[in-house]
Amino acid sequence: MLAYTVRRLLVSIPVLIVSTFVVFLVVVNAGDPVANFAVSRQPAPSKPAVAAFARHIHADQPVAERYWNWITGVLHGDFGPSVQPNLDIGHDLFTRFRVTLTLVAAAMVLALLMAVLFGVFSALRQYSVADYVITFLGFLFLAMPVFWFAVLLKQAGIRFNQQTGSQFLGTIGEKSPYLEVDTTWNQFTDRIGHLTLATITLALVSFASWTRYTRASMLEVLDSDYVRLARAKGLRRGKVMTRHALRTALIPLTTVVSLDIGIILGGAVVTETIFQWHGMGEMLVQAATSIDVYRTMAWLLLSAVIVIGLNLIADLLYAVLDPRIRYD
Repeated sequence: MLAYTVRRLLVSIPVLIVSTFVVFLVVVNAGDPVANFAVSRQPAPSKPAVAAFARHIHADQPVAERYWNWITGVLHGDFGPSVQPNLDIGHDLFTRFRVTLTLVAAAMVLALLMAVLFGVFSALRQYSVADYVITFLGFLFLAMPVFWFAVLLKQAGIRFNQQTGSQFLGTIGEKSPYLEVDTTWNQFTDRIGHLTLATITLALVSFASWTRYTRASMLEVLDSDYVRLARAKGLRRGKVMTRHALRTALIPLTTVVSLDIGIILGGAVVTETIFQWHGMGEMLVQAATSIDVYRTMAWLLLSAVIVIGLNLIADLLYAVLDPRIRYD
C-alpha cells in the first residue's frame, strides 16, 4: 500500500506540471491585463506607469519564462504578483480556502449520507412507491441549475426570517459582520445559520446523481452469488446488508464522488456568488474579472491538487471496502 501510494504521488507530479502549463497558456491568452490597466484607470496612466505595471506582473517576459518563474516561486510559497496592489495571493488563497472547505466538506458529507440512505432504501424497496418518489426527486434535482436553485433557497430563507422575526437563516456571507452578544455559542449558531442554505444547495445537486449510482450498485450486489450465499447460511439481514452488500456497493460511489469533486468546486463558485461568501469562488470571479493571471492560477493549482489528492484517496479506499483488492 505504501509503495503504491508513493508511485501514485510521483506520477501525479508530471500530471500536475503538464496540466498547470496548459492552463497557464489558456489563462495568459484569455486577456491582456496591461491593456485593461491602461483603459480602466482614471485618470489614464502614463506610458512609464503602464510599462512599470507590465514589469510588475511579468507581462514583459516570454510565456515559458513566466511559467517557470511562477511554478518555482510556488515551491517557495510565492504565488506571483497580483494586479491588485499589496495583495499577497498565497495568504488570500488559503484564507478563502478555509471558507470554501467548510462549505464543500459540509455539502459532501450531507450528500453522501443522503445518497447512501436513500439509495440503499430505494434498492431494497425496488419498484415501490418510495422508490418511485426517490427516483423522481433525484431526476428533479439533477434537472435544476445550481444558480436557480440557490436563488430559490435564498428567497425562501429571506421569507422564513421575515415570517419568524429572526435572522437564523443567513442569506448573505459566511457569517454575520456583527453580533449583539458575541459569545462562543452565538458564533456557532450564526455560522450554522449561514451554512445551512448554501450547504443544502450544493449537497442536493450532488445527492441526486449519487443516489442513482448507489441504487444501481446496490441492486447489482444484492443479486450477486456471495450475497445469496450469505443469506442461505442464515446470517441476519442487517449483517448481510452492511458487512457484505453495502461495502461492495460503495466502490462505484467512491469513484463517482472522487470524479465529481471538480464539479462540486465549480458549484461552490456559483453558490458562494449567490450567497456572497468570501471564499475561493469569489476569488476566482474577481481574478477573472480583473484578468489577474497569477491569482487565477493559484485557484486552479489548489483545485488541481485537491482533485488529484481525492482521487488517490479513492483508490486507497477500494482496498478498505473490498478485501479482494490489493496493491503491491
